[in-house]
Amino acid sequence: MTDTATSPQTMPSLAEATKVWFRIGCLSFGGPAGQIALMHREVVEDHNWIGDRRFLHALNFCSLLPGPEAQQLATYLGWLMHGAIGGLIAGLLFIIPGAIVMMGLSILYVTAGEVPAVSAVFFGLSCAVIAIVLNALYKVAKRALHGAIAWGLASVSFAALFLLSVPFPIVVITAALVGFLLPGRFQGGKHETEGGETPALLDHVIAQNPGFMAMRAKAARRAGLLSLFAWGAPVVALVMLGGFYADVALFFSKMAVVTFGGAYAVLTYVAQQAVESYGWLTPDQMLTGLGLAETTPGPLILVLEFVGFLAGYAAQGTLWAGVLAACVTLWVTFAPCFAFVFLGAPAIERLQQNPRLSGALSAITAAVVGVIANLACWFGLRILFTDVSAIPFGPFSLDMPVLTSLDISAVLVTALALLAVFRYGLGVIATLSICAVFGLGLKLILG
Repeated sequence: MTDTATSPQTMPSLAEATKVWFRIGCLSFGGPAGQIALMHREVVEDHNWIGDRRFLHALNFCSLLPGPEAQQLATYLGWLMHGAIGGLIAGLLFIIPGAIVMMGLSILYVTAGEVPAVSAVFFGLSCAVIAIVLNALYKVAKRALHGAIAWGLASVSFAALFLLSVPFPIVVITAALVGFLLPGRFQGGKHETEGGETPALLDHVIAQNPGFMAMRAKAARRAGLLSLFAWGAPVVALVMLGGFYADVALFFSKMAVVTFGGAYAVLTYVAQQAVESYGWLTPDQMLTGLGLAETTPGPLILVLEFVGFLAGYAAQGTLWAGVLAACVTLWVTFAPCFAFVFLGAPAIERLQQNPRLSGALSAITAAVVGVIANLACWFGLRILFTDVSAIPFGPFSLDMPVLTSLDISAVLVTALALLAVFRYGLGVIATLSICAVFGLGLKLILG
C-alpha cells in the first residue's frame, strides 16, 4: 500500500482545474455569498484541493480589496494552484460567461426594448430590484453593524450621500480612516464555516516543497505589474486621443479603485454620475441593467457593462459603438482586479495580521450599510414615482417625489417582490422571474 504521507503529490492538471473554473463561471448566480459558497464546495469540499483555513485566509484578503471579492477569490485560488496562468484562467472564466450573456441582453434591450411585451418584462425586473437591494441591505447590516459607533457611521454615511450629495469615494475613504484610527471599535464581519481545518492537497504539496509559495509569489508580482500595464496603457492611449471613449475609460477606471463593499455600494455613485452628469442612460434603464445583472452568472458589477453599452449606443447610435464601449468598460473594470490580487497576495499574511487594516475594512463595511440604504432610496423613488425633484434647503438637498406621479403598477410589482423575498424567502432568480411575468401581465391588462 502506498504511504500517502510520503508519496509525492501534485496539484491537479491545469486542464482539470480549468473545467472546474468554467463550471463555476457558468453557475455563479445569486451574488457573492452564493458564488463563494459554490467555490468552497468545489475546491474545498468536493475536490479537497485547498483547505478551509487557507480558503478563508484568501477570502478575508480579497474582502480588503476594491472590486468583486468572489471574482478576486477565484483569481487568488487559481494562482495558488497553478501560478499566474491559473489565476488568470480562473478569474477570466468567472467573468466571461456572464459578460457574454449581458452583452446579448444589452443588444436585446436597445433593439427590442420598446416592444410593449419586452418593455413590460424589463419593467417587472426593475421593480424587483428594489426588494433585492433591500434584502442586501438587511443582510449586510446584520453582519456589519455591531455597536453604536458602527450604527453611527452607517447613519452618517447615508446622510452624507442622501442629503449632502457627498461623493462616494470620500465616504469610503473617510470610513476607512475612522476604522484605521479606531480599530478596536469595529467588529469585522468575518466569514465562517463549520468544522476545523481539512487536510488538503495544496497543504501536502507545500509540505513537500518548502519553496512552493516563494515561486508563486515571484510569479504573482510579475503578473501584477503586467496587469497594471494592461490596465493603464489603453487608458492613457484613449485619453491622449480624447473624446467619448476616453470619458468611458476614465470613469470606469475610477470605479474600479473605489468599489469597496461590493457592487451595491458603488451603484448609487455610478447611477448618479452616468445618469445626471453624463446623461448616458435614465434611472429606469439603470434599474433594468441591475435586474439583468442579477439574472446572469458572474459578479453583479457586470451591470457596468450594460451602462457602458448604453453609453456607447446613446453617444453614436450604433450597436458597434455600444459593443466597443462595453468592451472598454469590461477591460478597465476587471484588469485592476487581477493587479490587486497578484500584487497583494505575497503580502497576505502581513495584511491579515494588521489590526488597523482590519479595522479599516470593518468601518468600510459599516459605511456600506448607509451607502446601500441610499441606493435603495434613490432607486425606489425613481421606480415608484415618475416625477422626483431635488428640494434644496440650506446646504442640504432632498429628493422628494411628486405624490400625484405615483405609479400604481410599480407599487403592485414591488409589493409582490417584497413579499417573495421577505415573506417566502425566494431566491433572486425566482423573484425576478415572478416579477417579470407579473409586470408583463399588468402592462397587458392596464395598457
